[in-house]
Amino acid sequence: MGFLRNRGDDLGGRTYQMREKLFSIGDDFWIETEDGERAFKVNGKAMRLRDTLVLEDPSGRELFKIQGKKLRVRDTMEIERDGDTAATVHKALVSPLRDRFKIEVEGGEDIDVQGNIVDHEYEFERDGDKVAQVSKRWVRVRDTYGIQIAPGQDDALILAATVCVEQMADRG
Repeated sequence: MGFLRNRGDDLGGRTYQMREKLFSIGDDFWIETEDGERAFKVNGKAMRLRDTLVLEDPSGRELFKIQGKKLRVRDTMEIERDGDTAATVHKALVSPLRDRFKIEVEGGEDIDVQGNIVDHEYEFERDGDKVAQVSKRWVRVRDTYGIQIAPGQDDALILAATVCVEQMADRG
């Protein structure tokens, strides 16, 4: 087990672990529970016209398709479910003290992401309530960080959005 017990502000939900250095397109990796069980697979689809990642359940069923949007003023990635846009993740134009992202959820309340993305210490908030948090401090395994998601959230969507945030942070 790679998790430390003291998670500070415990949201009471599930906690997952993700590799710090994500991957390049064409690579695959697993998002695991805190017990080390494979929960979701991120499949980097190679040979596509644009960057495409697919979040799958352990049986290989596609949950979300994640694609970067080109020719935008600010960095944007789209998360699709069954061919329809589920959410759009935007990087803030100006963020002087903290990294900031906005997740526009189709048919739901938007989510703000802020904190130190590069150091994997940030939070997801919806209407002022924390719905997820990311921290490297919780995990013993090198090059890995934890994602804790509050009960009642769409874990797969939050994890797909985390992949987007990480991808956009890696691009600068």
